[in-house]
This record gives sequence, C-alpha cells and structure tokens, in this order.
Amino acid sequence: MAEPEPPPAAKVYHDGCPGCAIEQRKEEHRGIPYKEFLFVAITTLASSLPISSLFPFLYFMIRDLHIARTEEDIGFYAGFLGASYMIGRGFASILWGMVADRIGRKPVIIFSIFAVIVFNTLFGLSTKYWMAVSTRFLLGALNGLLAPIKAYSIEVCRAEHQALGLSIVSTAWGIGLVVGPAIGGYLAQPVKQYPHHFHEKSIFGRFPYLLPCLCISLFALLVLISCIWLPETLHKHKGLEKGVETAETSATQESVESHKKSLFKNWPLMSSILTYCVFSLHDTAYSEIFSLWTVSDRKYGGLSFSSKDVGQVLAVAGASLLVYQLFIYRWVDKILGPINSTRIASALSIPIIAAYPFMTHLSGIRLGVSLYIAAMVKSVLAITIITGTSLLQNKAVPQGQRGAANGIATTAMSLFKAVAPAGAGVLFSWAQKRQHAAFFSGDQMVFLLLNLTEVIGLMLTFKPFLAVPQQYK
Repeated sequence: MAEPEPPPAAKVYHDGCPGCAIEQRKEEHRGIPYKEFLFVAITTLASSLPISSLFPFLYFMIRDLHIARTEEDIGFYAGFLGASYMIGRGFASILWGMVADRIGRKPVIIFSIFAVIVFNTLFGLSTKYWMAVSTRFLLGALNGLLAPIKAYSIEVCRAEHQALGLSIVSTAWGIGLVVGPAIGGYLAQPVKQYPHHFHEKSIFGRFPYLLPCLCISLFALLVLISCIWLPETLHKHKGLEKGVETAETSATQESVESHKKSLFKNWPLMSSILTYCVFSLHDTAYSEIFSLWTVSDRKYGGLSFSSKDVGQVLAVAGASLLVYQLFIYRWVDKILGPINSTRIASALSIPIIAAYPFMTHLSGIRLGVSLYIAAMVKSVLAITIITGTSLLQNKAVPQGQRGAANGIATTAMSLFKAVAPAGAGVLFSWAQKRQHAAFFSGDQMVFLLLNLTEVIGLMLTFKPFLAVPQQYK
C-alpha cells in the first residue's frame, strides 16, 4: 500500500523583509495588483520617453548644429547621435542589474529616474554636437531602470498575472518610444511652430529643442516623487552568510544553488536574449528610419512631413498600443502563448514594412489612411514580439538571478540598439544618394534590409535555436 504524500511545507515569512511582505500580500490578495502595476507603467514610461523623443527633430537639430557639410550627410551624423544613448546603456546595464540584485530594485529605479531628469534637460540645452552626444551617452549609462523594472513587474504579482506584468512594462516602454517622438514633434522649435506663443528672444528661441526635453523631465520629476510609495520586492533576510538572501520563497538552499549556476550556460535564457536583441535592433532601426524617411524631401524618396506631422502619426500609434494592452493582449497571450504570438507578429510585420516605400506614390487622404494604419499595426506587432521574448527570459531564471539576467539582456540589447541607429543613419544617407539605381533604388533598399532583419528574428524563434523554458513545454 502506497504511503500518502507528505503535505507541502508551510511557507515561512521573515519579519522586516520587504520581499516576504510582498509574498504575504500576494497570498492574501489573489487579484491583479493595480496600484503596483500603475507604478510600473508610469516609471517605465518616464524612463523610455527620452529615448526616441529626439527622432522627429533629429534631422533639424543636426542641421542647426552645423556639423553636416551637405543635406545628404545629415543622416550620417544623426545615426551616431541616436546611437550614443544605447552605447552608454550597453556599458552599464549588467552593473545596474547586479546592483538591483544586491541592494534592491527600488534604489536603482529612483536613481535612474533622477538621471533622466538631469541629463535629458541638459540634452535640450545642447548647442554643440559633442555636448548632445555626451549628454545622451550619460543618460543611457546612468539610466539603469529596464533590468530591475522587468524583475519588479514579475515579483510584485502572482504567477498567473506575470504575463500581464511584463506586458505592462513592454507596452509602457513601447508607448514611450512612440509618444516620446510625438512630444518631440509637437514641441520642438516652438518659435517656428507656434510664433504667437513663443518669442524668438525667449529661452526657447535660443534653445529650440529644450521644450520637449523639459516637459519629459517634469513628468519624470513627478514620477520620482511617486516612487516614495514604491514597495521593494527583493528578499532581505538578516543573519545569513552573505548578508542578503534573495529567494522566491524561504527555501534558502534552492536560492543558493541558483546563484551557483552561470547565466551564460543557461541556454533558454541566452537563446531568448539573442532573439530579443535581433528584434530590438530591427525596432530601433525602424524608428529612426521611419522618422528620417517621413521628414525627408520627396525628391529623395521621403514624404516631406514636418516634425509635427510625424509626431501626430506616432501619437496615434501610441494610443493604439494602449488600447491593445488594455483589451486585447492578455487574450493573445492566453490563446497563443509567448512563442506563437512572437512568430505570428513577426511574420505579419514583413508585408507592412515592404509597403512603406510605395506610399510615396500616394497623397492626401489615401496617404494619411495608409500611413496611420501601417504605423499602428506595426507598433502593436512590435510590442507583442518584445513582450513574448521578455517573458521567456524572465521565466528562464529564478528571482535571485532575475536582475542580473535582465541586465545581461539590456546590455546585449543596448549594443544591438547602438548599432541600429548608427547603421540606419549611414544606410539612409547612402540610400538617398542612389535614387536612380536599377536594383532597389533609394529607400526601397532601406526597407528591404529592415525586412531581412525581421526574417532573421523570425527564424531564431524556431528550434533548434530557441530553447524553451520548462513551463512552456
């Protein structure tokens, strides 16, 4: 006669441990933690807004800094300025992830928002090319939020809500990447755009790109104040050999064993990170090319949009992301799962990108409808891909390694994203000089290479490359 299985061991919670307090709260309240998710959303948004807010006015900023000799060279210098943020982030992300695993998520989050306030404002005050590059580099290096906020979004909720938590990070990040350019487009060069409200001799006349940066910094200041009420999620148990214990539960031995395993030998983690990086490279290159393409002159294959027009398109795309997040994504994840949703979204992105260069033959309402629909759908598909790959990464490691794992992912992603705008800028500048080439002339070549990157990412989501975490098998 088989012996009955022993009952599961009762969880032990340690007094004074913020991680244990969160675990107790999750046991007592099994619903969605709306307040904590709201903190996650606004904090992520404040961190992501500066990243691409410069894209609509980047073309004009490079021109006004008088660094490019000809109009065709503007894309070259724009690419390196766009890359400086990601280069800075690439140097520091692993460090920030390790710090978050050591002292907690909250201190890193607070410092990162403070860095946004300072260096984003200084970027708006830039009058020289080297100053613009330097402030963007420091903004990237000192903004270590992405790794701890991803870990935080999972740790603050129960397992059944973790997909929603990560999707909030990805969606808030994605909204920041499209609303940021909208702010930049609407508020850059206010003396030129709104001459009745801003005088040429005012501070915004002297610094035409300060207003969008200042507005984002003020929002980040409000978020920084709200961080006072942000609860910590890292387990801190006194009396242990290493001073601080990090664990999902009170199972200390399991936590210690998890630290002994090298993250670089965790193939489910590393394969999902590389896939995530390829898609991130694509998304960053797409964001810069889209902005440069829409504002460039029609004689160079662009749409001759103003920065305000680009901002309006990206604002609508951001609104579509919010609707998708609130009403649709959870069902997509529930029905398809992170892997299949990533594959389908990637495949659907290819025909949309292929259609962009042919929109130059449209005008009026047909151009507007086509461009708005393409931008909205592309944004939704991109956020589905990033959320799916992020979920695979965080499910591949225990809590004690989650900050470092997200730090590795952010560093690798930043290096890819550093290459993306620099490469995209050089590629765009080169494409504008070959408008009459026989093979994929002008911007057709740019969008072709974007699609090739998307195809590579799609291929990486299949076996034998992608190793799936145990819970998705």
